[in-house]
Amino acid sequence: MRFILNRNWFIIFYLIPTLLFAQNKKPNIIFILTDDQRWDALGIAGNTIIQTPQMDALATSGTYFKNAFSTTPICAASRASILTGLYERTHGYTFQKPNLREPYAEMIYPKIFKDNGYHVGFFGKLGVNINKPSQYFDESDFYDRGGQAEKPGYFYKKIGNDTVHLTRYSGYQAQNFIKNAPTDQPFCLSISFSAPHGHDDSKAQYFWQEKSDSLYKNIVIPDPILGNDSFFNKLPVQVQEGLNRTRWKWRFDTPEKYQNMVKGYYRMITEIDDEIGLIRKQLKEKGIEDNTIIIVMGDNGYFLGDRQLADKWLMYDVSIRVPLIIYDPRIRKPAAIDAMVLNIDITKTMLGMAGIKAPKNYQGQNLMPFVEKGNLHSNRKSILIEHLWKLPEIPSSEGIRSANWKYFRYRFISAPEELYDLKNDPLEKNNLAANPKYAKQLAKLRKQCDAVILKYQSEKIGPDDPFIENTKF
Repeated sequence: MRFILNRNWFIIFYLIPTLLFAQNKKPNIIFILTDDQRWDALGIAGNTIIQTPQMDALATSGTYFKNAFSTTPICAASRASILTGLYERTHGYTFQKPNLREPYAEMIYPKIFKDNGYHVGFFGKLGVNINKPSQYFDESDFYDRGGQAEKPGYFYKKIGNDTVHLTRYSGYQAQNFIKNAPTDQPFCLSISFSAPHGHDDSKAQYFWQEKSDSLYKNIVIPDPILGNDSFFNKLPVQVQEGLNRTRWKWRFDTPEKYQNMVKGYYRMITEIDDEIGLIRKQLKEKGIEDNTIIIVMGDNGYFLGDRQLADKWLMYDVSIRVPLIIYDPRIRKPAAIDAMVLNIDITKTMLGMAGIKAPKNYQGQNLMPFVEKGNLHSNRKSILIEHLWKLPEIPSSEGIRSANWKYFRYRFISAPEELYDLKNDPLEKNNLAANPKYAKQLAKLRKQCDAVILKYQSEKIGPDDPFIENTKF
């Protein structure tokens, strides 16, 4: 009897605390960000051509968000929003601006993770000017495409004596970080690929590795659904003459160019997918795959010849929708989520995963309830969409998107408002703004847009930025 009692006490005092420690152990978090990967450049999204087996595997065994959006479709502002959990209207940072202001730099998720005991790493394209960014990381290396034209910046990093593609180099750094990460603390690793962004200074535009030459070689890429003249002709003249059209001429204005460029774009995404496979292999080798969350997201959408345009910046869904996958190996409940989720949700979500309290002024939501419970009812009825950089070649715009409706307007040019019934017109073919039948809906969304803009403008820290002042419509 005494032996049995002693054995039971052993279980209580030794085994139970061990089990509780295992259950409460902080997870490692890997955040993978791609550059210009549109939402449907992914097998799980229904694309039957592109090969993304690793991303698809994460999605089918984790949580796939079918309606994820970038609040602002340009890399710099979107990345600032991801880092800070704030709308562009609030943080005030956009492309080629001065440094992210100090109050916002103090809110970025790497700093908060580091302050809370995580080992923090970042490799690749930061995309946001921050004063002394290395101070927010334990390990970091910031780099993007270089300026060489025909031997572009995608091929300038070295592994030993070999000059390698940036995608391979970023994957290599991620593997090394995982391999050498301390075992006595959790880590938060951000990997920011420059791919599949085109190299604008080169005639070739898209650069992939030799190993991918045969990929998609005998495939015929279907023409873009909205690729004929009628959709281009409906655009404001400033868009027709702007940078979206210029880059379309660089990439897609002949059938031959279109086939070559889209295949190049797909090859570069598949190469990212390959690196994800190697990262997962490294996690397994270290024995930490069961406690490491992996998040994959795109920074903004992309026009692949849609409306005879290239790049992003505009408020159409191909420009603002992005892929988003959250794989949490601790939760065996795969789900495909219908709710609208945002880039600004990522920061609060990652902190929530780690049990870290997020700053009160974060504007995003914690997505973990979806990961844990699946398709919940969402209290988010609509989202603000905006591109605030004042540049003649890229007209600034702003609007509101709900599950069934989209309204947007250009800010500094004379152009008609646009209104789309997304339930019946998901491709945004028919602008209903001038139809008297929808005048009430138009007025409602216009008013809602004005109110939301004022709300997020009022949450700004410090004076108004002259680049993103309120629209007087």
